[in-house]
Amino acid sequence: MRLLANENFPLDAVQALRTNGHDVAWIREDARGSADDKVLIRAQEEKRILITFDKDFGELAFRSKLPADCGIILFRITPVSSTYIAQVAVQALASRKDWAGHFSVVEDQRIRMTSLRNR
Repeated sequence: MRLLANENFPLDAVQALRTNGHDVAWIREDARGSADDKVLIRAQEEKRILITFDKDFGELAFRSKLPADCGIILFRITPVSSTYIAQVAVQALASRKDWAGHFSVVEDQRIRMTSLRNR
């Protein structure tokens, strides 16, 4: 899966996703300090699913109606440790294949998905 990890995503999680075969670009490595709208535009252009802890991407996708068909996964989990975040991220991404076209929220006990089409 092609992913774009936002700057706030921990290194352990990025590495774990890469180890599990995902193609992960990471904002912290090559575009530190990028504005949220630029991050979303990059995800769209590169056809990568955006993974983040930043709730502002929901605002950009739904209220500002920026193109977001790439898919956005918002992690709203208890950040016990970066190792825990890595474990949850790997398990969540392995659980489905239909992330593109959705705004998804990964919580400790469930995943909620809302279509980004027809907004």
